[in-house]
Amino acid sequence: MMTYRKKEKVLNIIITVFVCFAAVMFILPTVLTLANSFMTSNEISANYGAMLDNMTEDKKTFISKDVNLKFIPDKVTLSQYKSVLITNSDYLMKFWNSVILTVPITIFQVALAIITSYGFARYPNKIKSLIFFMYIILMLMPYQVTLVPNFLVADKLHLLDTRWSIILPAVFSPFSVFLLTKVMKRIPVSYVEAAKLDGAGEIKILTKIYIPLSKGAIASVAMLVFIDYWNMVEQPLVLLRDADLHPLSVFLSQINKGDIGLAFAVGTVYMIPTILMFLYGEDYLVEGITYSGGIKG
Repeated sequence: MMTYRKKEKVLNIIITVFVCFAAVMFILPTVLTLANSFMTSNEISANYGAMLDNMTEDKKTFISKDVNLKFIPDKVTLSQYKSVLITNSDYLMKFWNSVILTVPITIFQVALAIITSYGFARYPNKIKSLIFFMYIILMLMPYQVTLVPNFLVADKLHLLDTRWSIILPAVFSPFSVFLLTKVMKRIPVSYVEAAKLDGAGEIKILTKIYIPLSKGAIASVAMLVFIDYWNMVEQPLVLLRDADLHPLSVFLSQINKGDIGLAFAVGTVYMIPTILMFLYGEDYLVEGITYSGGIKG
């Protein structure tokens, strides 16, 4: 009869194999996109078939059903990247549109969330608890629900078709406030009392105690906010009628109507900021999620 230790060992092996398989399947599209971005147009056409017109009213394009997934190019070429980064300025313009929208949203949303969360954590009362509950309700609502009110407000303020129609609602998003409030509430009151005995004011308590002890969570929130808005599609489509202002996330769906090789190259360029951010801030992300800025729950 199999002992408990042997059963546990077999179970661990099965879980490890399953997790490894899931990880490989998860990373496969990224590796495939990167590998295909270095292939020639002829090789890509041979692997995926020719791009054809549907010859209907909307003239949609599609790829042949005979697909050959290939991870090692026969001949490495940088022609797709030359077209994306040098020859055609549209792709770079859309990339910088994404940067111009996402960076201010991340900075100001996190900064505002730090101040708001500090108020919720330091001075709790019934009114603030009710407001915080409303924050949770708003956070649970999908973008599609809040898009119509945002559109109406932006229209009244004459902000439609400007970047402010995207940036302003995003800056006041409740997501960061919710997470940082939960973290700051776990900071021991004794730290604050000791600082007060030394004559520290509110600004010093915030900058010397709350922010340092919450830095892991703040970095985690900043990364999550950046990735979320880097991939936004619905807001620009509804609030920005001028296609020249659209970020690359919206433009990606239209790239493969021409050369599919460009789609792989642009997709790779599009992934670089989020991948670098994750690699650089992985420790902060884990710390912020598991230890809440160094303080265990």
